[in-house]
Amino acid sequence: MAGNVEQAVNHGPTASEYIVHHLQHMQYNFNLEAVKQTKIVDFSLFNADSLIWSILMGVLGCWLLWLGARKATSGVPGRFQAAVEVMAEMVENQAKGVIHNAKSRKLISPLALTVFVWIFLMNALDLLPVDLVPEMWARSYAAAGHDPHHAYMRIVPTADLSTTLGLSVGVLLVCLFYNIKIKGLGGWAHELVAAPFGNHPLLYPINFLMQVIEYVAKTVSHGMRLFGNMFAGELVFMLIALMGGAWALSGTGIGLAIGHIIAGSVWAIFHILIITLQAFIFMMLTLIYTGQAHEAH
Repeated sequence: MAGNVEQAVNHGPTASEYIVHHLQHMQYNFNLEAVKQTKIVDFSLFNADSLIWSILMGVLGCWLLWLGARKATSGVPGRFQAAVEVMAEMVENQAKGVIHNAKSRKLISPLALTVFVWIFLMNALDLLPVDLVPEMWARSYAAAGHDPHHAYMRIVPTADLSTTLGLSVGVLLVCLFYNIKIKGLGGWAHELVAAPFGNHPLLYPINFLMQVIEYVAKTVSHGMRLFGNMFAGELVFMLIALMGGAWALSGTGIGLAIGHIIAGSVWAIFHILIITLQAFIFMMLTLIYTGQAHEAH
């Protein structure tokens, strides 16, 4: 037993190697060749794991909402139907407060509800044990004859900046659509150069620059807020996992085991609030930004 422990300590990854491995995405270029990102921004590759898990959670979320709608009855609702109705009513009430166009709400309210459920499900993947899915993937990778050390799998899409910025860019496109739909292309173009400092030819360049900065700032902050919170939460779970790993490898230090259980339980309970709150904040900002697209400066 002592020899096995010593071997594990000598050949197992260090704490930093463990974290770096868990933070590495399954990345491919568009020729479907495995690659690693070397630049901060690289559009020649994509994170396959983020795509897989976000699509799976999107399908699951749509299925749950469809199931709730299909089973809706006029009588006393069951627990599942009641939960769906509470969410839908909550989103609709929030939408009424910021979007006064009833016709627009017919599209934006379901969109916001879908966003809330989708992001909540993606965030909730962070509650799974840190090593569960990556270890299963590494074993299947090894069974296929590949080096398990190169088996990368991150299962929380919202801890990936490309996912959250992709979501915020999607919201930006919806805002641009409603700007043009409500104000007309000419009206919106005029607003771009006439607000916020006034309709004067000398102020047009400054107004346009300020409008561009506003759109970029809202989009980046929208995505960064979700990413920052989920990335930090994922990192804390990894650090807690290292406490249990240190105890398992050493076989001593019962305090590490107790700390691992207590810290893991407390953080998981607290994280339930975080994943719900972040989904709600993203949904609310989606409503607010689309609501602003209906207003004239």
